[in-house]
Amino acid sequence: MVVEHRRALCQSRRGVGGASCLDLKPPRKGARASGWPGPHVAGALDPGSPGGAWASQSLPDDALTLLSCPRPCTRQGSGTSVPGSGATIFALSSGQGRCGIAVIRTSGPASGHALRSLTAPRDLPQARRACLRLLSDPRSGEPLDRALVLWFPGPQSFTGEDCAEFHVHGGPAVVSGVLQALGRVPGLRPAEAGEFTRRAFAHGKLSLTEVEGLADLIHAETEAQRRQALRQLDGELGHLCRGWADTLTKALAHVEAYIDFGEDDNLEEGVLERADSQVRELEVTLGAHLRDARRGQRLRSGAHVVVAGPPNAGKSSLVNLLSQKPVSIVSPEPGTTRDVLETPVDLAGFPALLSDTAGLREGMGPVEQEGVRRARERLEQADIILAVLDASDLASPSSCNFLDVVVKPAAGRSPDGNSQRLVLVLNKSDLLPPGGPDPSPDLPPHLLLSCLTGEGLVDLLEALRKELAAVCGDPSTGPPLLTRARHQHHLQGCLDALGHYKQAKDVSLAAEALRVARGHLAHLTSGGGTEEILDIIFRDFCVGK
Repeated sequence: MVVEHRRALCQSRRGVGGASCLDLKPPRKGARASGWPGPHVAGALDPGSPGGAWASQSLPDDALTLLSCPRPCTRQGSGTSVPGSGATIFALSSGQGRCGIAVIRTSGPASGHALRSLTAPRDLPQARRACLRLLSDPRSGEPLDRALVLWFPGPQSFTGEDCAEFHVHGGPAVVSGVLQALGRVPGLRPAEAGEFTRRAFAHGKLSLTEVEGLADLIHAETEAQRRQALRQLDGELGHLCRGWADTLTKALAHVEAYIDFGEDDNLEEGVLERADSQVRELEVTLGAHLRDARRGQRLRSGAHVVVAGPPNAGKSSLVNLLSQKPVSIVSPEPGTTRDVLETPVDLAGFPALLSDTAGLREGMGPVEQEGVRRARERLEQADIILAVLDASDLASPSSCNFLDVVVKPAAGRSPDGNSQRLVLVLNKSDLLPPGGPDPSPDLPPHLLLSCLTGEGLVDLLEALRKELAAVCGDPSTGPPLLTRARHQHHLQGCLDALGHYKQAKDVSLAAEALRVARGHLAHLTSGGGTEEILDIIFRDFCVGK
């Protein structure tokens, strides 16, 4: 931003009485006496926004009147509407099927009545303390089960509403009987998928990023996914976004202060320069997070690991060994695999989609030729190439061609978090002479493995763990990752708005660009009230959560 140009332009447009350089509003009278001047500023710096209290010695006393307001609680209600929020809902929360204990929960104003109805004539138990009660049908009085019950009066509950839990024996007849009894209590209805969590979001118990973290935690299948989801559920991504929003709020305050108090002697020099500096630092930070965005999405959905090599190198045997099940047919006949076979696996705690491909060679029939074409297509899409060669047949034409076409170009690239990576494996090490020299000292870094005996598997898994941590990110260290396309979209929108801020020649346009940037961060954590987006997010939950 050219600060001098903006200052000159703003001062040239000021009228008598120090009117603002904004064209869309008339000069204000008595601005100094009314605290923070103008409704447009109050709208931009709404106390309900992700901003907070700031201290700035560069602003005059009357501007600091608003800026000294205490930071609002981050657990405010989201402002979004909840379908049927006046009703009390109930559902089985512990999953279907026989189990030792099943948990049935309710949420809503009639939860206390439902608990009394099923445990009559007993009164409500002490809040948040488990009590053993006999559950009976409220109409017939027939005993249903002897269960532990808990009472969570709102707002100190998961959803922020009155909640009750019934910990019953997990037999299908018991669960069905209790659910039917709850359905006969006036004011209760079965919950929809994700409705408990949606009510928690609506009452400010969870931010939208925390809701997504909870969904990811429920669906987590690997250790890395669990760690990442738990960090997001704990609010790390939301806290990071609120910090960025605070930075934008402070920069916006400086720009607005210059618009309204630019000729005031109490306004220190360098207000716009300070805002520029804050925006530049935030731009660098957002750019770094966007460059790492693919890593978080890989961690959530799985990295693509493609097993490739010449025919009969043992690719299918390696896929079966890593997946611990017979995914591919293994045969001594070259060219057995003619299509791409894929299976999701847990590799050293990271999620991966493992692809077995046709052996790469020339001069074969049309069916195998199509398999080779698909194998090359998968190689281009791979996050990690697991290149397999026969350690006892490295001089064959197919092995040499694979080394020249696939291995050496990939090994020569400088690795980073978003580039394709390669792990070279020399299989069939059991066919080499025991204690002999390395069969291929001139090859790029590689690992020896025997799929037959399993020797070398531990070293291969450790190498894959390091490569997967590089392409997916390590969820136990570093800043929180962006795990969804929605996160990337709003951060990119924020970054684009900061670019418009730098190009703006008018301070009013610069201020508007900061408002747009801050709005994208607010949408990231609160959803902005867009019901379609919220429907998609909460659809991932099961009934009862």
